[in-house]
Amino acid sequence: MNRRSFLCAATLAGSQSLVNPLSSAEPSQNPTTGQKPESARRIERATSAALAMQRRDWEQGILAQAMLQSGQREKLIQLTKAAMVQQTPDGRMGVVVSGGPTDPAMGGAAYAQAEQWTGDAAMHEAVDRMLSWILLKAPRNAEGILYHTFEEPQMWSDGINGAPPFLAAMGHYDEAILQIEGYRKLLFNPQKKLMAHIWDDGKHQFTDPAFWGGGNGWTAAGLARVIRSLPADRQSDRNHLVAFSREIIDRCLAHQRPDGLFHNVVDRPDTFVETNLAQMLAFAIYQGITERWLPTTYRPHADRMRAAARARMDQYGFVQGACSAPDFDRPGISTEAQSFCILMESAGQPFE
Repeated sequence: MNRRSFLCAATLAGSQSLVNPLSSAEPSQNPTTGQKPESARRIERATSAALAMQRRDWEQGILAQAMLQSGQREKLIQLTKAAMVQQTPDGRMGVVVSGGPTDPAMGGAAYAQAEQWTGDAAMHEAVDRMLSWILLKAPRNAEGILYHTFEEPQMWSDGINGAPPFLAAMGHYDEAILQIEGYRKLLFNPQKKLMAHIWDDGKHQFTDPAFWGGGNGWTAAGLARVIRSLPADRQSDRNHLVAFSREIIDRCLAHQRPDGLFHNVVDRPDTFVETNLAQMLAFAIYQGITERWLPTTYRPHADRMRAAARARMDQYGFVQGACSAPDFDRPGISTEAQSFCILMESAGQPFE
């Protein structure tokens, strides 16, 4: 089998896991009021605000995933075509600045679904090239674990929502699990049961040992996406990832504030109050309950986090108080917070 045929086969193998079973393109109206559900109205407002924002590769990617989750097919296709315009010679999509090795993969599963919907040959080739980059060319350590940056041999907790969901959606289950286990080995603190933010593999030390809320949220979200993609014959892997996910969710919940939100560094009350971790965890919990890998006892936690995050949306649809772009060092707004609003509301629609 030649390489292109192999990649085509891999795409088809993962295709059944790409479409979100929880959403539809047009949410039904409430039969009593004749209005759309609150979740649908918030998805529309958050989408409009997100599309107004300037975006980098991972931001384009997670927004594309939010369009897939919420059933906004045309917008997903448009985002995919736009990411193709900014594809680098090595295959990474949506790169408007230097970018990182795996950040563009955040949109990989969504871009692949857009390609299947359209049958667009150029789109197929673009996704093919990005998958080839991740599988064969992206820089990694001696154990095969992908680096998060080109400048330093570092692994970031953000990375579990980068390559692994794309790899799993495309049928590369072993590689997805390998990456997750590599990140867990380097970043997970078994006493705190939280993910540290940045490990430097060259210096063999943490560059940022803090338990950043956003990084733990990326981990929970990435695990939920990989769990969804695993087929029935990977039950052992599924159980392992579910246990890991519950450790992250449970320990974050142990640090939750009375208002339902979290501090930017989860276990440090001296850091600012942050909105997006609540959305990320609510997304993972709602999806876990729907897919029956979390018990319904988690629902009150997700409902509380959704209510707290909803209170932070302003009149223009921006989710305020999130770890803010472009430097993520203060409260503000970001494309990823807009995207996780959409992801949370989409996954939470069955619980409205």
